[in-house]
Amino acid sequence: MPLFKAPMINLYARDLPRAVAFYKQLGFEETFRTPSSGPPVHVELQLDDFTLGIATVETAQHHHGLNPKGEGRWIEIVLWTEDTDAAVRTLAANGATVLSPPHDFLEGALRAAWVADPEGNPVQIVQQRT
Repeated sequence: MPLFKAPMINLYARDLPRAVAFYKQLGFEETFRTPSSGPPVHVELQLDDFTLGIATVETAQHHHGLNPKGEGRWIEIVLWTEDTDAAVRTLAANGATVLSPPHDFLEGALRAAWVADPEGNPVQIVQQRT
């Protein structure tokens, strides 16, 4: 099984600035956003050793083929790895359903895929490209 590290949780928001402001009021500090200028589509915030990512629903749909719309609580676990493709192959061979196959994004800086846990919850498998 591939080695995973730096777990975090991503939330999807219909109103990203409002969600970011809420978590900042709770003491979270912004550590990353993309794009770096203009309206963000993904922001990461940190409180102590916990990282929370918040992305727009539209980004999940258009860039990754996910569908986090409707009522309910869309949340995902994020696992960083050294090889997204190998990790997804291993997970799929062990019965995980692939929700979004490995693909590059952020101008090739990241490679990511999504699989479902046994209850259908999304798990993002991501690597930083060098």
